[in-house]
Amino acid sequence: MASLGLTYAPIPGLSRTIYVVSGTELQETLETLEPKFEREYPNINLELKFQGSQDIVNNYVDEKNDFDPTVVIPANSEILDKLSDRMAARSSDPVFYERPRPIAKTLLVGVAWPERGAVLFPDGRFDWNRLEAATKAGTWDSIGGKAEWGSFDFLMTDPTRSNSGQLTMTLWAQSQLGNAPSATQLNQPEIRSLFALVKRSIYQPPRSTDILLQEFITRGPNNADVATVYESIALDRWEQAQTTQGKPYQIYYLDPSIETVSTAAIVTRHLGPLETDAATQFLDFLTAPEQQAIFVQHGFRPANPDIDLEAIPNSPWTKNIPGARVDLQTRTTQPPEASVLIEIERLWERAN
Repeated sequence: MASLGLTYAPIPGLSRTIYVVSGTELQETLETLEPKFEREYPNINLELKFQGSQDIVNNYVDEKNDFDPTVVIPANSEILDKLSDRMAARSSDPVFYERPRPIAKTLLVGVAWPERGAVLFPDGRFDWNRLEAATKAGTWDSIGGKAEWGSFDFLMTDPTRSNSGQLTMTLWAQSQLGNAPSATQLNQPEIRSLFALVKRSIYQPPRSTDILLQEFITRGPNNADVATVYESIALDRWEQAQTTQGKPYQIYYLDPSIETVSTAAIVTRHLGPLETDAATQFLDFLTAPEQQAIFVQHGFRPANPDIDLEAIPNSPWTKNIPGARVDLQTRTTQPPEASVLIEIERLWERAN
């Protein structure tokens, strides 16, 4: 028994701490998995930090954190491309220890309170033109709603800090251009006008998607009508809406939408071999089938395509959430390239 205890007891000299910086869309899932990981790997202390995806890049490159990140998990791999490009401009040292790994998938969707959604999207399909018209009109009675509903309130995250805000403006611009925008096309007058319209209509957009949806639920109809969020968060928080507002919101799938793959990278700056080894064990843990099932329970589509969404116990896809679909009946496109994301940030900052 003594030898068995020594086998599984932490060895003080080998204990290490790894700092994992993730987008807030993964917060609940990673916090659920943290104690399980530390039980299985008692020599590794896991410290979780959560930031908007663009903040992950800015804080790492400019060394604004008060800790040294070991693993970064922004909302998609294109965000990692931005990080890599900015670091390469400063140093020739490798930015990542190994090739980044996909962890979980989701896509951008719309959510609306049912009676609002029925007026805004009468055919049951999300429509950027209808959304733009409502934003310009400013009040519900101007677009066929009830006068007592008051102002039309659309919510999205800050595109300078959050990936979902960037994807929202990408798809909105694409609906006007008829194709996925390049950085040059984003500077056409009609697109600049669109950015100005949306920025004027949104007061202090949240820095992350999860914060946005919590605000949407808390504020409820008359203060928050429609929002763009990740499918994962919309599925994970619908019961909170049922409890807080007495009814769930309706999910609307965008067509096309953008699939975003939360992707994990082990960063090299200030890291030693012990931390690198521990980080590799953490990523192995996240991509194992047992943990992928927990991602599904929190509304994510797994990185492992062999996992059946409806076969997982307590899967949100078995709960009859309004509008939720197991099989996507919509086109999905790749996230915008780093140059497009940079231009979206610039356009948003300049818009007035």
